Amino acid sequence: MSIPTEPIGSIPRPEGLIKGIQAFKDGRISQKELNSLYDSAIRNTIELFEATGSSVITDGEQTKPSFATYPIHGLENIAPDGVTIHFADGHVRQLPRLKAGPFRYKTYADAYLEVAKKYAHVPVKQAVISASALSLLYPQNGIEGYSRESFIEELLRENGADIRRCLQKGAFKVQIDFTEGRLAVKLDPSGQLLESFIDLNNRVLGRFSVEERKNIGVHTCPGGDQDSTHSADVDYAKLLPSLFKLKVGNFYIQLASESDSTRVLKIIKENANPDQRIFIGVIDSINPRVETPEEVRDRVLEAAEYIPLSQLGTTDDCGFSPFGDDTSTTRETAFEKIRARVVGTTLAAKVLRV
Repeated sequence: MSIPTEPIGSIPRPEGLIKGIQAFKDGRISQKELNSLYDSAIRNTIELFEATGSSVITDGEQTKPSFATYPIHGLENIAPDGVTIHFADGHVRQLPRLKAGPFRYKTYADAYLEVAKKYAHVPVKQAVISASALSLLYPQNGIEGYSRESFIEELLRENGADIRRCLQKGAFKVQIDFTEGRLAVKLDPSGQLLESFIDLNNRVLGRFSVEERKNIGVHTCPGGDQDSTHSADVDYAKLLPSLFKLKVGNFYIQLASESDSTRVLKIIKENANPDQRIFIGVIDSINPRVETPEEVRDRVLEAAEYIPLSQLGTTDDCGFSPFGDDTSTTRETAFEKIRARVVGTTLAAKVLRV
């Protein structure tokens, strides 16, 4: 038995791919040329990922426009002027807005998984966006002829299908990105918005068996974009007790960048259930400094004081480039950090004799 370690998902795209995407938008290259750039980026990402020694990889989300909008990218019934998300450094990301029903995914995440599995020599996990994040697409003033209730029912069906298709295609794990969890507490300190998000996601998860949910997980962090966050100032204690109500077998929890990791670990210990695997973040994905394996080892050893070894795993705090245009972290730095996580987790396992 060893301590399992998994990535979150995204890896910064190669500069050539980023330029190619813009060239395609400008009409300067063809779809065929863009597809060639995508394929090259996926192959290279998987090769570099496997070279870190990671026993589980992703495709680095090289062809996703963003971790949040991949299912709806290219739909005709969305507008760009949706909910805005403000980051601590002042920059803003804006979600699309649904203009009319019905709500359908244009792209399911198993399409990414299928390509990655052709090139990978180790298990591949797949990240999907949460139903709660996509619920923000529906405008507060409603849509004439298309009720919120109708939208939610279609959202639940589509989100459930996204997860199930990935499981059926052989994903090692399906990870639900729930970065809006901590943000919900910031937007509504009463906790009602967070509870509504938990309920919505559990309505999707209720469609899966207990056995299936062992291969499903949820990721939480305070956002990570352009080396900034949107909700790191929110007390984790207001999120974690609700988070562990989610009906999944795995939790990927940002921790390396927390100022008081011991306090967070105590909250996890008080609220996690015995059948839940806790992957703690041992790599600060928005800090350009690369951690040493020894630093990672020490973070794991601290976590082992609060989380039973049978439940403990390690991960990165967040993806390294959740939005396709984020170049604040280099590919080289991302892979060096992943290597440090893998080696450091192995060092800790030797100390703990697992």
